[in-house]
Amino acid sequence: MRHETIEKHAGLLGILTAVAVSFGGLAELVPLMFSSETVEPAVGVAPYTPLELEGRDIYIREGCYNCHSQMIRPFRAETERYGQYSLIGEAVYDRPFQFGSKRTGPDLARVGGRYSDEWHRLHLLRPRDLVPESNMPGFPWLEENQIDAVKTAVKLQRMQALGVPYTTAEIDGATELVDGKSEMDALIAYMQMLGISARQRN
Repeated sequence: MRHETIEKHAGLLGILTAVAVSFGGLAELVPLMFSSETVEPAVGVAPYTPLELEGRDIYIREGCYNCHSQMIRPFRAETERYGQYSLIGEAVYDRPFQFGSKRTGPDLARVGGRYSDEWHRLHLLRPRDLVPESNMPGFPWLEENQIDAVKTAVKLQRMQALGVPYTTAEIDGATELVDGKSEMDALIAYMQMLGISARQRN
């Protein structure tokens, strides 16, 4: 009888559903907040340098995550192709994380150091010159656009407020480190560090 009453009252059903989902969510999320695997960085993982942080923001702005995931699942087919599977400790400094879910292009979680800076530059300018079957668009404007160095220190301050351990000296020196750099330089710097910590663990 009680079950029937709940089903016949949409408002009551909605409230009880929200309560049930809330308790279920808390039961799943709260333990993760206190697990060292999810809140502590994996071995070799350090906060982004100012140039890498700018590159990550460009990666997000240009929608790279729409076609490239950064999450290698623990399956043989994936680890043989891309390398060691991804760990949550590799993404502790990501706000937001870039796991992604679609692979129009390859997974980029371990792309760092696999190609030279010049290869990345040419690939971002004219992808099909290097990979004829690629359907990736070119990004020539990245070479022309300069990093707004004044905003970089502010970005580090905001990341610090979110828990990334940047020091005052690192924040103060951020502007100088990116001054005169192009968006292309920043994006390549970001891509070149992806997966480097995983390689150091092996």
